[in-house]
Amino acid sequence: MIDFLSALLNIPVYALNAGISAIILGIVSGALGSFIVLRKMSLMGDALSHAVLPGVALSYILGINILLGASLFGLLAAILIQFITSRSNIKSDTSIGIILSSFFALGIVLITYAKSGLDLTHILFGNILAIPQSELTRSFMIMIVVIVIIILLYKELLISSFDPIVSKAYGLRTGFYHYLLMMLLSVVTVSSLSQVGIVLVIAMLVIPAATSYLWTNKLSHMIYLASAVGALSGIVGVFVSFRFNLPTSATIVLVGVSMFSISFILSPKNNFLRKGLK
Repeated sequence: MIDFLSALLNIPVYALNAGISAIILGIVSGALGSFIVLRKMSLMGDALSHAVLPGVALSYILGINILLGASLFGLLAAILIQFITSRSNIKSDTSIGIILSSFFALGIVLITYAKSGLDLTHILFGNILAIPQSELTRSFMIMIVVIVIIILLYKELLISSFDPIVSKAYGLRTGFYHYLLMMLLSVVTVSSLSQVGIVLVIAMLVIPAATSYLWTNKLSHMIYLASAVGALSGIVGVFVSFRFNLPTSATIVLVGVSMFSISFILSPKNNFLRKGLK
C-alpha cells in the first residue's frame, strides 16, 4: 500500500493530465454514447468520427477553429447519409459506408496536399500523454456543455430515442434532435483526437454505453453507469499503460472491453451463465 501511494505521489505531470483527460473523455463519451447505442447508431458514430477528418485538415489549411471545421463536416456527413437513404433504394448502412470512406479519403488527400505539420498518425491514434493544458481545459468545457444539453433536453431525447413515431405524433422535431446528437458527436470526436484519435474514439463512445446497457433498462441509470465505466476505463487504462509502458489509448479501450466482457458474463439482464447451462 505504501509503495502504491508513493507511486501516486511521484506520477509526472503529463501522466496526471492524461488521467484527468481520460476521466473527462470517459464521462462525456458514456453520456453521449448512451443515446448512440439506444438509437442503434453505432455505425453512424463510426462514420462521423471518420468524416470529421477533412474538416480538421481544412481548419489547419484555412487557419480557422478546428472545432468549427470538423463539426461542420460531421453535420454535412449526417445530412448526406440521410439524403442518400431517403432519396434512393440504398440502405442506411450502405450510405454510411459510402460517406465514411469518401470523407476519410478526402481528409487524407487534404492532409497530404497541405504538407503541413499535421500528423496523420497523431490524428488517427492520438497521444493522451502529450495533451497540453489548453486542450484539457477545452475538453472539460465541452463535457460541461454536453451534460447541460442532455439535462435540459433529457425528456425530448428520451422520447425520440425510444419511440420516434410517438415523438412525431406529439409534435417533437425528431430531425432536430437527431442532428443535434450528430453535432455533439462531431464536437466530442474532435475534442478526443489528441487523446485517443479517430480510430479509437468510437470505442469510447460505444463500449461504456453497451456495458451499462447490460445492467439497466432505465436511461438515466444507463447514462450514470456508462459515464462511470468510461471514467474508470480511462483512469485504469492510463495507470496500466504508464506502469507497463503500453500504448495508452489502446490500453484504455482494452480495459473497457474487459469490463464489457465481465458484464456480458455476469449481468442478470443478459443472463449469459444461465443460457450457457441450457
